[in-house]
Amino acid sequence: MLGGNGNGAAPVQPTAPVPAQAVRFTTPVVQTPAAFILGRWAWRLLAFLAALPVRFPLSVASVASLVGSWALWEWIGPALVSTAAVLGGLAWRHWHPVSFRRWVALRALALVRGVWVYRRHWQPVLVVSGLAESYLERQYLPRIRSVACNEWADRVRVKLVPGTAPGDFEERTAQLAHGFGAPACRVEVRGPLDVVLEFPRRDMLAEPIGAMPVPASADEVDLGALPMGRCEDGRTWTMRLHGTHVLVAGVTGAGKGSVVWSAVRAMLPAIREGLVRVRAVDPKRMELSYGRSLFYRYADAGEACVELLEEAVADMQARADAYAGRIRSHTPTLEDPFEVVVLDEVAFLTAYHPNKDVRRRAENAMATLTSQGRSVGFTVVAALQDPRKEVMNLRNLFPDKVALRLDEATQVDMVLGSDARDRGADAHLIDPAAPGTAFVRLEGSKVPTRVRAAYVADTDIDAMAAGADEGGGA
Repeated sequence: MLGGNGNGAAPVQPTAPVPAQAVRFTTPVVQTPAAFILGRWAWRLLAFLAALPVRFPLSVASVASLVGSWALWEWIGPALVSTAAVLGGLAWRHWHPVSFRRWVALRALALVRGVWVYRRHWQPVLVVSGLAESYLERQYLPRIRSVACNEWADRVRVKLVPGTAPGDFEERTAQLAHGFGAPACRVEVRGPLDVVLEFPRRDMLAEPIGAMPVPASADEVDLGALPMGRCEDGRTWTMRLHGTHVLVAGVTGAGKGSVVWSAVRAMLPAIREGLVRVRAVDPKRMELSYGRSLFYRYADAGEACVELLEEAVADMQARADAYAGRIRSHTPTLEDPFEVVVLDEVAFLTAYHPNKDVRRRAENAMATLTSQGRSVGFTVVAALQDPRKEVMNLRNLFPDKVALRLDEATQVDMVLGSDARDRGADAHLIDPAAPGTAFVRLEGSKVPTRVRAAYVADTDIDAMAAGADEGGGA
């Protein structure tokens, strides 16, 4: 009989398994022969050397020229080649600076930043950010495939670890941006296990943008790509109006007027020709009243605003009856122009007006226009400050959304979608000193785009209303 303590517990041998401990199986450790390790290193070196002419053609050609000239003429050869290269480079840079920057300067910058900024800090940044994966006590990191630079940003192409998803990077864009000293980070999915991390080097939207030029004629007005301002990569920001509806949200002073007036300005020749008609609802009597002569209909009082919306609904339904069974898509003509309904401070009609019947009628008219108007040439552009559902419960009927500076982080997802902040759309962090800066999310697109609307000053609106810009740019 085994002895025991007074409490009935039996002694346990030190080597006996404890029931609370799980049995752990480990794979045997096999020493890799040195020949295999050296062979792998040699293969990587050969692959790197083979890729050099493709990745850095000018550098490889320069080195080859130096080596060849040394073999032919000893030290005189490299001296002549270097002198010719320097003079040729200076001439190239002087006569064709764009191509020189593309083929020489940006490639050299990509090489330096790829080594000094990204590869040097890659492991610590990813480990601290939680993007390193572990398996059998070994650490696996996503691998940098290449680094490319354009005029405004670095593009780091990354091969993911099998078993991970691009969403892991999308959820940690803030950590990546701070880790590599960039103002922001964008994630672009190229394919399976293939993503591109975009790190801006400078803010292309820091300076205000003047009013965009007015198209010379109605034929030059593209309702599917109206010039509105600038994207953060330097391209012109264009916005589609025909065949969609646009929701513009932002606090007071965020630049909602810049978005509305830039759209009107881009359509000005078509408005004068009668191919586009704008109906303006302006409860504040401050923003749109300044150029009211440009509008087909204008209203600012509560009852008048609702009547304007109901008139637009009646015209839309009459056009739909005429198109039924005959026409599937709308083309602007003088008989059936493109109709744009601009609603400034729409919350006044949907939530703040003291008359409940006015609020109900306004909401019903807006719902009808946004749900049925696209195919017959009716578009709603609505601007508001507060995007909460109790203020504006028709947000989902607007395919395209523009989020200017907002008060709270939660409002960003209300306007742009539940995953907007994970994809870098920090509209609540926009600098108040940069009005017109916004994040745009278009129908069918997952990635928000950072833009800045052009500022249309009072003098520009005066000139538009007076017809001074007809047929030319501002």
